[in-house]
Amino acid sequence: MRGLRPDPELLYVAALFHDTGLVEPYRSDDQRFEMDGADQARAFLLGHGLSEGDANTVWTAVALHTTPEVPYKMAAEVAATTAGVETDVLGLHLDGLDRAQVDEVTAAHPRPDFKRQILQAFTDGFRHRPDTTFGTVNADVLEHFVPGFRRVDFVDVIQNSAWPE
Repeated sequence: MRGLRPDPELLYVAALFHDTGLVEPYRSDDQRFEMDGADQARAFLLGHGLSEGDANTVWTAVALHTTPEVPYKMAAEVAATTAGVETDVLGLHLDGLDRAQVDEVTAAHPRPDFKRQILQAFTDGFRHRPDTTFGTVNADVLEHFVPGFRRVDFVDVIQNSAWPE
């Protein structure tokens, strides 16, 4: 739909690793889950002899897959990873896909209780590191599902910064 021509192998690796940072043993305590998955993808590609450039492209695709708009101005693999996630998880642009193909894919890969299950996976994947959700859509998940969670507010950060007036 977007006229992208990504390298299919690099796109596959980005798709494969994009959510690995949500689960043990790949998730850390100190960075966004997207970066955990990106680090794993880069290590995988470098470990299999791919170039630093290819590894960095996939790292960027995975690291930015939950960032709106920005990936569409980047390499085709980065843009296509985000487009795939937006369609799969959020249902964006689903109406632009061929219905028969969508039916064929979902017949092979059913989505039972997907919405609840993906939200639970997100919650479990970063509930232990809430500070990493600052400025991301991930804070929305914790706000809905973790009692007492309060997102860090950008305006509060500025107003309470150490800079004198």
